[in-house]
Amino acid sequence: MDIVYIKELEIQTVIGIYDWEREIRQTISMDLDMATDIRSAAATEDINKTLDYKAVSKRLIAFIEEAEFLLIETMAEEVAAIVLAEFPVNWLRLRLGKPGAVTGARDVGVIIERGERPDRLPGF
Repeated sequence: MDIVYIKELEIQTVIGIYDWEREIRQTISMDLDMATDIRSAAATEDINKTLDYKAVSKRLIAFIEEAEFLLIETMAEEVAAIVLAEFPVNWLRLRLGKPGAVTGARDVGVIIERGERPDRLPGF
């Protein structure tokens, strides 16, 4: 199995449990590793035969910018569900971070894996 990835995608959204957080937009940072098979796309150079990372990014940016969440955990579950339902992905690893949320830490957040993990993942 192969991995198509998106690293350090930054999106502005409403996220947090505190009243002041509900009144502002904050940056979340996302890394997404998606298991797919790229062989057909590589052999034909046909974008329609691969996982289009730009399409995935645009879909998630639109969703997250319009959504409002109390917990980053809820956002992570919904993002994972969208990717698995709408794109040719069997497994994903998602990191969602809230940079600057904790004084002294560069970033905090969650990492989740969803879907059926392939037996063979490059670099894992």
